[in-house]
Amino acid sequence: MRQIILDTETTGLDPNQGHRIIEVAAVEMVNRRLTGNHLHRYVNPDRDIDVGAMQVHGITPEFLQDKPRFSDIAQEFIEFIQDAELIIHNAPFDVGFLNMELRRLEKAPLSNWCGDVTDTLAMAKALHPGQRNNLDALCKRYGVDNAARTLHGALLDCELLAAVYLALTRGQESLSIGLEARSGQASHTAALARPRPILVQASPGELDAHNNLLDTIAGESKGTCLWRMEPETT
Repeated sequence: MRQIILDTETTGLDPNQGHRIIEVAAVEMVNRRLTGNHLHRYVNPDRDIDVGAMQVHGITPEFLQDKPRFSDIAQEFIEFIQDAELIIHNAPFDVGFLNMELRRLEKAPLSNWCGDVTDTLAMAKALHPGQRNNLDALCKRYGVDNAARTLHGALLDCELLAAVYLALTRGQESLSIGLEARSGQASHTAALARPRPILVQASPGELDAHNNLLDTIAGESKGTCLWRMEPETT
């Protein structure tokens, strides 16, 4: 199973208002193991960056002046994510921006190039309702070291999200692991290996204490102590 953990940074919050992608990162995971393959590109948006956005990711227009446009990296990006499941935190945000960039180039939307999109924010909200579920909070909750994350950065966030995703989904496959390999003989052997139960007789003192407890229960229940009721005969 091939999965791509993906993240973007942008000039602002709304692609419908002309905001653009300025950084995209994608990290490959196969059979729940990072392969070391990744894609990471800064992108010149040909527009200003909102001050609030710069405070989040620290990327300036000056830094992006000599970087490629999205049109220059679009095919490389498509080939990297093709046929994989995408793992994204707050997926509607990134998918909205990516689809807008693809639309500008008259290319098909993201769903034409990749498999399913899994939103880890939605997963976390379902598992931890009423709690903070941003990436920093999830790193703390699952013991993922995010000390290097002083600002948002697409590649670092992908690597952190990969660890968080594995923690969020840990055990989903474990229920079926090895079941097909277990034979009836193995189950029978395991049952035979269980120790025989040991019958321990109550001492006279323990019997007296038990009867005293039943007397108390009978008194408080007006004689309807279940353990002293005579069984019905037929």
